[in-house]
Amino acid sequence: MRSGLYPLFYFIKETVIQNQPRNQEGQNSRRPKAEHVVNKAIPYKKIFVIGPEGEKIGVLTKEEALDKASELKMDLVLISIENNKPIARILDYGKFKYDKKKKQKAQKEKQAVTINREIRLTPLIGDHDLATKARKAREFILDGSRVKVSVKFRGRERSRQELGQEILNKFFELISDVAKISKEATLQNDRFLDMYVEKDKRKVESIKNNEPSESESKGE
Repeated sequence: MRSGLYPLFYFIKETVIQNQPRNQEGQNSRRPKAEHVVNKAIPYKKIFVIGPEGEKIGVLTKEEALDKASELKMDLVLISIENNKPIARILDYGKFKYDKKKKQKAQKEKQAVTINREIRLTPLIGDHDLATKARKAREFILDGSRVKVSVKFRGRERSRQELGQEILNKFFELISDVAKISKEATLQNDRFLDMYVEKDKRKVESIKNNEPSESESKGE
């Protein structure tokens, strides 16, 4: 690399360029805007190149940089412009986009707001009513909500709190194919036995994978 062509780079902030490149006259290109500036679309004659492992290769002509990327069966991607000097990295662009989407999806899932729902039961609730409550809880759970299942004790029922645990066990059996217990039952203020349940993603996915196709369900 010839001295004086570019100053020595001590720090590179790697942010893949997404803006539409400009042509030699500085005007916006009329070509459709790509997600990133890659390979031949990079509008610079000389580029500071970084290798796939983060190593600094140095200043190359655009053709030299493209040849280098081609030798490695990778792409040349514009990642930054420092003081009007372009910086590109050699990488597997397909894998880069896949990893980026995967990361965005994970971040979106973390940011998702969990809605809390509540189902009220009594120690002597009938089987029909229990099944109705379980169906409602199932709807909440499959929608991604966290459900508090609460057994309320009244009067003399407080001395038979084991009945509340039995009801919670029966209730959970009705939804256990899609749910998991996120917090075991605890007694609150001597009146409420509260248990928390939420969707078990593995169980739900397993059910989806084992569902018969539409033709199979019709017996075709």
